[in-house]
Order: sequence, then C-alpha cells, then structure tokens
Amino acid sequence: MSETALLRSAVVRACRYLSAAGLSPGSSGNVSVRAGSRIIATPTGSSLRAATEDELAAVLFDQKGPSELPDAPRPTKELPLHEAMYAAHPDAAAVVHLHSPYATAIACLAADEEGCAQLPPLTPYRVMRLGRVPLVPYAPPGSAELAAGVASRAPGHPVLMLGNHGPIVAGRDLDAAIDLAEELEAASRLTLQLHSLSPVTLDAAAVAALTPPGQ
Repeated sequence: MSETALLRSAVVRACRYLSAAGLSPGSSGNVSVRAGSRIIATPTGSSLRAATEDELAAVLFDQKGPSELPDAPRPTKELPLHEAMYAAHPDAAAVVHLHSPYATAIACLAADEEGCAQLPPLTPYRVMRLGRVPLVPYAPPGSAELAAGVASRAPGHPVLMLGNHGPIVAGRDLDAAIDLAEELEAASRLTLQLHSLSPVTLDAAAVAALTPPGQ
C-alpha cells in the first residue's frame, strides 16, 4: 500500500474514533495530515463519522499557500486554520479541529489576563501536556480573519482555543494530535465540574517547573 493510501486510511480511522468519542457532533470538525508538500484533509460539508478515503481532499502546500490537485474533492473550509498551524509548527504532521462540548464551552468564556483560555492548573498533566492555551478572538468560521488570528497565536502553542468556536491542535502525527485534543477536552470538563467548588490549583513554582519549554 502506498504512503498516500496509508495516510488516507489513518485519517478515516481518526475521524471515526473522534466521532465515536463524542468529540465531533453533527457535521462539525475536520482533520488533516501533512506529508511533504501535500495536505490530505477531510472535505467540506462532511461529518467525521461518515468519512471515507475516496472523499478526502488533497492539496499542495507551499509558501504561497495551497493549490488544489486536479479533480480532487474540495477540502474543508477551515483548511486555512490547518495551514496556519502547519506553518507555525514545521514538525507537525497532523492537525485536528473539533467542536468538542467541554472545550467549546471554555472557548465561550472570556480570555484571562494573558489572553489565554480559562483553564486553571488543576493537574500536572494539564500543564505538562497543554501548556498555555491561547484564546483566539472570535471571527467567522472559514474567514481570513480567523486564519490570521490562528497564525498570530500558533507559534510556540500547538494547542489553541478559537473564541466561541472550539479547539484546534497540531501534533507530530495523528495519534499525538488526538491525544492533545482529548487532554484538552478532559481539562475543560474538569474545569467546569470544579468551577463552583473553589478547587486548589498548582502554585506558581509547580506550574513553572511543569510548563513546556518555550511557553
């Protein structure tokens, strides 16, 4: 099986997994992988639960932006968000954007004083795996403004929240990106569950020791 066929199969498996996990309601969410100058992405107007290998879109990515391959399906309208994440993270080979319930709820809250999502340091894993999570100000889905917002906040941050929209993450491969998306959803759920209970958070020294380099 060719590398492209293996990647298409991996994207479909990832889509089905995310849908079954309840992280991609309805026709929301999109997934992509990058192999060299090519990006393989879920198509526009499709649900992750029904993704098939044949309907995945393929685009060419370079410094001037993507160009669709001849006769390829149209990629998700959120492709510019994926491009922005890849540009900011050259080592990333997968991007996942979801409307997962708890993370989206956090994305509907105002940013903290540092412009980040309200995700307090409740556990060491929240800090180690997610780091600081910038909250990109709201802009219409698929808009150039939203892509520009992602591009401005993505450097140094593989995990972002899109204001009133949902999360987007970049990983070294699909498994790593899915792990980050699940970790973010779990941290968001814990934050909301403990919101009214005045939980104890990690102190500044603990957070500093755990924060990933560059953040």
